[in-house]
Amino acid sequence: TRYCGAECQKQHWEQGGHDKLCRKIRKGGGAEQYHADTKFKEAVTVAAKACKEDAKGQKCYICGDDKEGLVRMCACRGTAGFVHLSCLAEQAKILMDEVEQNNLSDRALEKRWERWHKCGQCEQNYHGIVACALGWACWKTYLGRPETDEVRGLAMAQLGNGLYEAGRHEEELSVREADLARMRRFGASEDIILIAQGNLATTYSALGRHREALLMQRDVYSGTLRLHGEEHEDTLREACNYADDLVNPQRCEEAKSLLRKTIPVARRVLTDSHEITLKIRCQYAMALHDDHSATLDDFREAVTTL
Repeated sequence: TRYCGAECQKQHWEQGGHDKLCRKIRKGGGAEQYHADTKFKEAVTVAAKACKEDAKGQKCYICGDDKEGLVRMCACRGTAGFVHLSCLAEQAKILMDEVEQNNLSDRALEKRWERWHKCGQCEQNYHGIVACALGWACWKTYLGRPETDEVRGLAMAQLGNGLYEAGRHEEELSVREADLARMRRFGASEDIILIAQGNLATTYSALGRHREALLMQRDVYSGTLRLHGEEHEDTLREACNYADDLVNPQRCEEAKSLLRKTIPVARRVLTDSHEITLKIRCQYAMALHDDHSATLDDFREAVTTL
């Protein structure tokens, strides 16, 4: 929804109906704010409905009230973790206000920002529609800041993450593209732009736009390799992400070539038990198995790799 100018407003008034929406938008603080507030309310309604049965008889762990609208969708069990989304949003905002007012460290900012996506009791990320609602809550809180503001950028990324969690990938795509365009427009550092490109590649993949996902993820991997070198954890992570897009019957040779180079580095730098190392080994086994020209020796190597 976009706020109408005087001519547009007059035109729609004459045609009927749109004047009421225009007034709501203006009263709501402009088109972007009105849109974010509306989407947050919609997401809260859906989340509360999804959690209604589990939340019966429970209380919000922040305000202590048992009024309707409690949600959970984290790793809490039993009676723990039930909360109002409005309470979560207010708590996160207060914590971030303290960071900015007291000029706290980047580490403090990072830790307190987690309240926008992580449960304060089980310390696990929210998922599904609750993550989506928190994304909208975060965005509507900070969208009025200048485009160059760091926290506004974090909020846009958080909205994209929340939409991804709820499977709303078409909406997520517009957010990811806008975020990347904003970064390029204001000259963000290369590593930050690479992160945004990686997020966009994941969105393309979720939408079934696999060729676009592959090409962008390849650029992210090559850019990270150039920036940090082959032994950096970020490079190994992006190699893992790139391999995810390569592991299919048509590109198994490319996947195997990449992973043969990456596995020894990951084992040396991260150790055998690291999550990235384990995933890369699994990807290599899948590439061996899924190759249409695979031999019995390839299958044996796949089993040994696992």
